[in-house]
Formats: sequence, C-alpha cells, structure tokens
Amino acid sequence: MTRSVKILYFAWVRERMGRAEEVLAVPDDVLTVEDLARFLARRDEEGAHAFANPAIVRAALDRRHVPPHTPLQTATEIAFFPPMTGG
Repeated sequence: MTRSVKILYFAWVRERMGRAEEVLAVPDDVLTVEDLARFLARRDEEGAHAFANPAIVRAALDRRHVPPHTPLQTATEIAFFPPMTGG
C-alpha cells in the first residue's frame, strides 16, 4: 500500500532538488532511507544531481538522525541534508 510522506531538503540538497519540501507517495518497494534516496536519484534530473553521492547525504526520520539502512516504517517526515560541521 503506497503512502504519502513529507520530505524536507536542506542546504545544497535543497538547492539541487529545486525545492525545500514535497509530499511524496512512496512506492511499496521503498523500505529504507537508502531505498528512498535511490528512488529520488532515479526519479528526475534534480534528484540524480542531489543524490549523485548518497553516502554523503544525511537523513532524519521524524526529526531523529538515522543511518541509511533505517526502515521508513511509519515515519511521517523525512529530511535530507549534507553532513554538518561543528564549531
């Protein structure tokens, strides 16, 4: 069963995607954060550019930082952003 989730994009991921957020119907075979990044990369030119190197893009599910293999499960909000540096 396909479900909709809100996806947020930050910093250069937002710039490459050409939008700050979207509501997306996630296909049934997209089960993890990594699957979603691959789906977005295949979907259009902007996604291909933003997720050209998915290993450097970070993610949060419902405002909690998670590794790429994390299942989407019941997440309602997914955020993608570049690595952060502290100071």
